[in-house]
Amino acid sequence: MRFQQNTWFKPTPRILAALAFVFAMAVLPACNTVEGAGEDIEAAGEGISGASRDVRD
Repeated sequence: MRFQQNTWFKPTPRILAALAFVFAMAVLPACNTVEGAGEDIEAAGEGISGASRDVRD
């Protein structure tokens, strides 16, 4: 039995570039989301620290 090549998908450089572009557009906004979440967590931590200082004093 002879192995048949897959003929319905041949990854050309143009297709690979398009897939890489779509992947990058899907992933890059997540970086901004994670950064924003980090800033929110930092602000909450500063608020808790400030409140603990007020209680201590």
